[in-house]
Amino acid sequence: MTTPNTRESWNIATRNHNQHKGDQAAALRAGAELLFPEERALLGDLTGQRLVHLQCNAGQDSLCLARLGAQVTGVDLSDAAIDFARQLSADTGLPARFERAEVLAWLAQTPARFDVAFSSYGAVGWLPDLAAWARGVARVLTPGGRFVYVEFHPVSWSIGADLRVSGDDYFTTAPFVEPVGDYVAQSGAGLGGAADAAPLPNPVPAQSYQHGLAQVVDALLQAGLQLETLREYPYANGCRLNDALVPAPGRRWVWPEGVARTPLMYGLVARRPG
Repeated sequence: MTTPNTRESWNIATRNHNQHKGDQAAALRAGAELLFPEERALLGDLTGQRLVHLQCNAGQDSLCLARLGAQVTGVDLSDAAIDFARQLSADTGLPARFERAEVLAWLAQTPARFDVAFSSYGAVGWLPDLAAWARGVARVLTPGGRFVYVEFHPVSWSIGADLRVSGDDYFTTAPFVEPVGDYVAQSGAGLGGAADAAPLPNPVPAQSYQHGLAQVVDALLQAGLQLETLREYPYANGCRLNDALVPAPGRRWVWPEGVARTPLMYGLVARRPG
């Protein structure tokens, strides 16, 4: 299970991140689209679909999913995130349900069932047990239901700002213990933050994990899901994962010109048989 310190670190980080973003309710009421084309393409038509957004953070993307016609339930560990999401839903008139819960426990216990489960960007790395996560995803899907996942490619953490393989060991099994960073300030407009936002402090260490792409896919297959789509992308949506990345159109980040490209994101669709 996720540690209590991780929950508190995310509470602080969520408040920090939202301080950089201005009036989000007004932006959403005015039609701001926070979902990226890759997510929209993998999700397809959501009209009338019961959708659970796992590790939904502060609900901004969840409400964009609701605007596409989905009946959305968002689940997240952070009290601050869920409180913000509920208020944002009320302030925008975009309907969604939000539950504060540790996602592995929630997946194992909830009686709810969904046509689509969705998760994205910095999600599974906070979970210690991939097998339990995958079994839980399969459990909450209706027969024929889909799991759609868009995530930063785990190989990206192995590349340092010096553009050498000087970062994290791709195959490490030891947890990383450090505070959740102020990645909104570091990414600026890529994540809806002010261009001149200064990172805010977070003294509470969280615990995260390196899960390789093959490990994620294998866990889903072992849970009985059928892989339908697997894609890799040479850019990162929104978040500046590495100080060496440079901005590109569409709120993306890419390696500088002349640097060999590596995958910075992947996306997949897996279906429960039935």
